[in-house]
Amino acid sequence: MLSVVSGNSPGARGALVDQVLHAAPDAWVLAVSLDPGPEGYPVVQRLLRGADGRMRDAASRGATGAPAVIVREDLLAIGRAAHRPQAVVLALPETLDTLPFLLELWRERTGTGSLGTHYVAGPVLAGIDPGSFMADIRCVHRAVRRWNGWTASAPVTRAEAAAVQTEVADTVVVHSSSREEGQLAVGVASLIRHLNGRAPLVTHDGAEPARLPSAALRQVAYDPEEVWRARLDPVTVPRLSRGSSHGVGSVLWRARRPVHPGRLAEALSVALLGVVRGHGHLWLANRPESVVTWRSAGAHLELREAGPWLEAEAPQLWAAVSAQRRTAASWFWDDYFGERRNEITFTGIELDALRIRGALDAALLTDAELALGLDHWLGAEDPFFADNDAL
Repeated sequence: MLSVVSGNSPGARGALVDQVLHAAPDAWVLAVSLDPGPEGYPVVQRLLRGADGRMRDAASRGATGAPAVIVREDLLAIGRAAHRPQAVVLALPETLDTLPFLLELWRERTGTGSLGTHYVAGPVLAGIDPGSFMADIRCVHRAVRRWNGWTASAPVTRAEAAAVQTEVADTVVVHSSSREEGQLAVGVASLIRHLNGRAPLVTHDGAEPARLPSAALRQVAYDPEEVWRARLDPVTVPRLSRGSSHGVGSVLWRARRPVHPGRLAEALSVALLGVVRGHGHLWLANRPESVVTWRSAGAHLELREAGPWLEAEAPQLWAAVSAQRRTAASWFWDDYFGERRNEITFTGIELDALRIRGALDAALLTDAELALGLDHWLGAEDPFFADNDAL
C-alpha cells in the first residue's frame, strides 16, 4: 500500500509520519523535498527510512528533473525489491500540489511500468500545525508556486495553498503542543471540518501518539484516479457541513440564471464579509460558454475560466470529465440552459446566510434582461476579465 503524508510545516509532517509508523512500524518512508535547480526544474531530494542499507543509499540523494518522474522511479525500485515492505509512506513537501502530483505519479507511462503493478492506493493524510494554518489562511500578499508533478503551477496565495491542503486530504490531524495552542487547535479543527467534511479529523496534544482512525491505515475504498480527477474538476458537487461550532459555519448559494459581472463586483464587499474560504463555479452572463471557477481564501478572490460547459450534442466534452461531474450534470440538466448554474460554498465566522444569498441574488440577470437575449448579455461591462483570464 502507498499512503501519502503532507504537512503545513516540517514539524507537522514529521509528527504525522511518526504517528503512522507507530501504527505500522514495518512501513518504509520515502521523504521528499524540493530545492531550486537549474533550467527550470527543482532538485528532488529523497530520503528512504526503514529499508536495508543498500536501498537506503540508492534513494538518499538528489536529482534534478520532474518530481513525479524521479519519485516514481524510486517507488518502482522499492516495489521490485526482494524484501519489499507491505506499506510505504510517501512524505511530500508543501511545494508539491498533492492531487495533480499524485495523478501524474500514478499515470502509466510507456517503458517505465505502472505503480499499480506494485501498490494499492492508501489515503492522503495531512498534518496541520494550528498556528501556521491561521497565519497562512490570512496571508494573501505572498504567492507560492507548487509543482504538479511535471511543471510548476501558476502562483497561488499562501491562503489558497493552506485551504487546498486540508480539502484534498482523506484524514486530517491537527497538532498542538501547549494549552494555548490547544485552544487554537479546537478552533482550527472546527474550520477544517467545514472545509473538508468527508475526512475524519483528529486533534493531537502531543502527550502520546495519536490514535489514527482505521481508514487512515488501509487501502482507500474508491478508485483513486477517478476521485482525484473529480476533486480537481471545475464543476463539483458541493459538500455542505451542517451546523455551527465555535462560530464557524458554511453557506451554500445556488442559482439557475446568469450573473451580471458588474453587479457581482458590487456585491463582493457584502457577500465576502466574514468569509474565510469560498469555492465553486459561476455562470457569467458575458461568458456563457465558459465555466468560471470561484476560489477565495482569506481576503483574496480569484475568478478563472476553466473550460466549457457540457453540451447535449458534444460527447467529447462528456468523455473528458469525471464520472461525478457527468452524474451531476444529468441530475441538474436544464433543457434550455444545459449544465449551466451557479454554486458556491462559503465558510467563515458568524456568516449571515440571508445577507450572502441576498447580495448574490441581486447580481443575477432580471427577467427583463433575460428577455433581451444573448447578444445583450455579451455586452455587459466586465470588471473581472480583460486581456487576462483570471482576476
